[in-house]
Amino acid sequence: MDVGRNDMLSELANDAALERTDFIVQATEQLRRFLDRHRDRISTLGGLTLIDDDPDYLSIAPDCTFRVRSRYEDQDTGEWVSDTEIVETPSELVELYNPAEVFQAFAEAAREAAGFGEEPTATDDLMGAAGVAPEETFVLGDAAGYAGAADEWAAAQPPVLEADDEESAARALYDLALDFQERSQQSEARLIEQFEDASARLVGQLGDLIIVDDDDERLTLGASGGFRAEVLPEDGGGEWRELTTPDDIVEFYDPTDIFGDLADALAEGYPSIAPEMDDGEDEAEDGEDEAEDVIDVDTSDNGRQP
Repeated sequence: MDVGRNDMLSELANDAALERTDFIVQATEQLRRFLDRHRDRISTLGGLTLIDDDPDYLSIAPDCTFRVRSRYEDQDTGEWVSDTEIVETPSELVELYNPAEVFQAFAEAAREAAGFGEEPTATDDLMGAAGVAPEETFVLGDAAGYAGAADEWAAAQPPVLEADDEESAARALYDLALDFQERSQQSEARLIEQFEDASARLVGQLGDLIIVDDDDERLTLGASGGFRAEVLPEDGGGEWRELTTPDDIVEFYDPTDIFGDLADALAEGYPSIAPEMDDGEDEAEDGEDEAEDVIDVDTSDNGRQP
């Protein structure tokens, strides 16, 4: 095997692993700050059920620990078993859930607990729900105005919000969760952009790297250094959607998973680039995943293998 090629793949795998670690650190700190600001509110509310969609379940207790329900197949009986475990720290939670989904779950749970109506979608309703007066609005086409208004709004927010009653606490928590969801998505998109910039020359010498190729999704790191994907959304009416920008990508993918899957696929496709593991670790990985995504190099003219 070409040593130069292995070196490039090794650098790519190592960089993906580092970016994944950096993302987890940033996401953990962001979630920890959010919980610290609302620790008293969550305690007063008696906790919240954030997700309850069988088999997926996530709740936060008054002490700000999480309850997560997992579902797995018992290898001995062949039956599916549900198990609820306690997740004590934000760092553990971001390994299990996309931070943007966690903030969205907080927003929806707070809104439901307060008895609010459906999430506003019309402009007037949305501005009213956000507490934005008409004179504070701006033209959407004015990018500079949008950025300036967003910065001014963020700077005007108090570091610790207060509430006088349960409903106002739920509303404040709802608004803040939506705010942090947006920040999380923006942070994720920037992280992907940084990785694309750092890996552009490496991938340029390797060609397109196929990370995921399933019936309903395909994720590729292109030769230009940019991620692109095609997905079949559940609510898309059977129409495929192309994802060509970092903002598009983070709507469907968690950067933690992207970088981890890329590193794993590179290590599996080119075993010599990854650190050697002992037999115990190999057996554990074999038991967890019977089928791993295997990286492939797309050398076709149109960039789409049959």
